[in-house]
Amino acid sequence: MNAPALSPATPAKTAPAARVGIGGPVGSGKTALVERLIAAFAARKVDLAVITNDLVTHEDAERVRRSGLIDPARVSAVEAGACPHTVIREDPTLNIEAADDLERRFPGVELILIESGGDNLASTFSRDLTDFWIFVIDVAGGDDIPRKRGPGVLKCDLLVINKADLAPHVGVDLDGMIAEARRVRAGRPVIVTNCRRSEGIDAVADHLEREVLFRT
Repeated sequence: MNAPALSPATPAKTAPAARVGIGGPVGSGKTALVERLIAAFAARKVDLAVITNDLVTHEDAERVRRSGLIDPARVSAVEAGACPHTVIREDPTLNIEAADDLERRFPGVELILIESGGDNLASTFSRDLTDFWIFVIDVAGGDDIPRKRGPGVLKCDLLVINKADLAPHVGVDLDGMIAEARRVRAGRPVIVTNCRRSEGIDAVADHLEREVLFRT
């Protein structure tokens, strides 16, 4: 027996949005990366929403809402109330609920960026929360960060080395830092950015389109 056809009034079910985590130490440029990716994906006609995590405020969410880059209703805020990694790894329920809510309110959303609060090199995302996650480090933090082999650096799907323009001003061997990052990650992806000037952002967006949205 054939299944009954859908009534014309029945909306088609949309595929769940891809969920991409963005973590890294305080000041590494996570929010700046989110803002640049919003603009990049708008140009590519990707339906996007954002979740930010802060300890006890909505500071990062308000910054993104005020940016003029995205409908403020598409930006949700989660208050961790504890170590930032708690709500992205140990118990990601609050973030899962926030993502589910965005999908209910915006049925066509294709991609949700989930920015963690600033944390240390051990910060990682639960696979119950994200399909893919990015870890952001910055040149000003020192070229020894890859050598410290923190779980964030080693386990992320994509490592972003931000603030490349600062290398000559902080005594960092950028080429050496990139080479060391690639070595400890055994060749897994590393992209260098300067979010202030949007350098490297297209490479990050290209990577997400290919590996997460499965667009060629």
